[in-house]
Amino acid sequence: MLNFNSTPARRGLSAAVLLCLVLLPARTASAWGAGGHMMTAKIAFDRLNPKAKAEAERLMALPINPSDITNQRLGFFRGSVWPDDVRNRPGFEFSGKLHFADFPFSVDATPLPDLPEPENVIKALGRYVQVLKTSTDDHERAQALRFVIHFVGDIHQPLHCSTRVDQKNPKGDQGGNLFFILTPGRVKLHSFWDGGLNSFPKGGGPPDFEPPPQNLIDSAVPSVVRQHPAANPLIRLDDPTNFQAWADESSYLAEKYAYNNRRLVPESAVTAGYKERGVWLARRRVAWGGYRLAALLNSVWPE
Repeated sequence: MLNFNSTPARRGLSAAVLLCLVLLPARTASAWGAGGHMMTAKIAFDRLNPKAKAEAERLMALPINPSDITNQRLGFFRGSVWPDDVRNRPGFEFSGKLHFADFPFSVDATPLPDLPEPENVIKALGRYVQVLKTSTDDHERAQALRFVIHFVGDIHQPLHCSTRVDQKNPKGDQGGNLFFILTPGRVKLHSFWDGGLNSFPKGGGPPDFEPPPQNLIDSAVPSVVRQHPAANPLIRLDDPTNFQAWADESSYLAEKYAYNNRRLVPESAVTAGYKERGVWLARRRVAWGGYRLAALLNSVWPE
């Protein structure tokens, strides 16, 4: 288990990588809920080789259970949110723990809990990629592809890979789900980041929580790609299955930025500077997730 009270070097991230991870610009242009996942999927889809694109489209068009949800979530983009829709459905309860890997850090010397749990997003990605590579059951592969697309997005959301420990929450705050901030409304820190700090395209509200329309995703992605191009060598597109490294990045960024170097206090108001730089970081994580998802699927189905 990683010890997040340790030095950066002991956590396997070089000083140069850490510097680039935390040196956020002071200003940003205006821009993971459904919007973040669909943006990641759009960025990835546009970079797939012809064979990977054809195979992904074929699998995403297959009818799989639960049919009522899948029929509304056909296609590479809308299918990216399918794992969130089914996580509480009978037969899919197992999947809830697979969306995150809570690496803990303590703000007040409270002992760290034994986290992350054995079943987590890192293990899940490895398992479902193997299904894509080895299974002869197209329905099994169609389900695995949906999980892969979604979990690559999840692992790049910083609060899916970190949990804040203190005396009040000795088992952690569930990646900011027990940590409330004022923006000015009172919201979960996790939810705030899921929506790109209120910057990602939004869908419909209850009862169906419809994902954003595709035209909003299409219009949002170009500026994200321009701002965070794939040429950055830190993305390591030559190593498309290093899921542990992706989680390490997110965990580090959660502690250092989302929790503001451990200084963010529950029930406090976030500043304009925090939000501005957070939007920049959230957009970069979406871009990196899309580039890495494309490289991963291109390695599964090479030309």
